[in-house]
Amino acid sequence: MALDAKELSKLQRIIKLAEKLIAENPKPKRGRPALHNGNGERKKRANGKRVRRTGKGLLRFRKMLKAKLKKGIPVAELARQQSVSRTYIYQL
Repeated sequence: MALDAKELSKLQRIIKLAEKLIAENPKPKRGRPALHNGNGERKKRANGKRVRRTGKGLLRFRKMLKAKLKKGIPVAELARQQSVSRTYIYQL
């Protein structure tokens, strides 16, 4: 497949733009799992399975969340630290 001069210049422009975008943002901003679940324990989510909290554990988790929200910590930050969604925190 032969490209003419106009198509070749467009392709080179696209490649330069892609290289520029990659150079500006070398690391993704998402995808880093939280290391601890708030109780000082390592997360068990390394294998991708979700963690089910027991009744007592859930009560401790809710109390901890409420205390941190009262201190003014943003929900997005708490969700990232605890590896849960923001909507889950709002539901509690």
